[in-house]
Amino acid sequence: MIAIGCDHGGFELKNHIERHLKDRGIDFKDFGTFDEASCDYPDIAKKVCESIVSSEADKGILVCGTGIGMSIAANKVKGIRAAHVTDVYSAKMTKMHNNANIICLGGRVTGFELAFMIVDAWLDTEFAGGRHQTRIDKISDLER
Repeated sequence: MIAIGCDHGGFELKNHIERHLKDRGIDFKDFGTFDEASCDYPDIAKKVCESIVSSEADKGILVCGTGIGMSIAANKVKGIRAAHVTDVYSAKMTKMHNNANIICLGGRVTGFELAFMIVDAWLDTEFAGGRHQTRIDKISDLER
């Protein structure tokens, strides 16, 4: 299951991504926000991250105006590897090499079709393991 969340700047794109996930038959849980009223992105990032750390969700998608704020906030949570993604190649690589458990997108800077391609690339790419796992273990060591 995918945890998904946004602030007011990512509300429209989040809704389109949810429809795309439904079309693909992928289960998700929406952690808000549920309208375009101004809200604080760290609050939403925390909910999505907690759902992943607790194993309620396997991975997450966060959307704010640029994707940057959500990425910064999410990466403060132990066990989260959030990547701010702006292109398909990076989406593939962040799964293949970094095993990112969250991708962050910008609702004000990423078009719907590109967002769908990014999400698909990330979801459809497998983690390569091997030397990349060793590097992720070193990242985990930094959290201690």
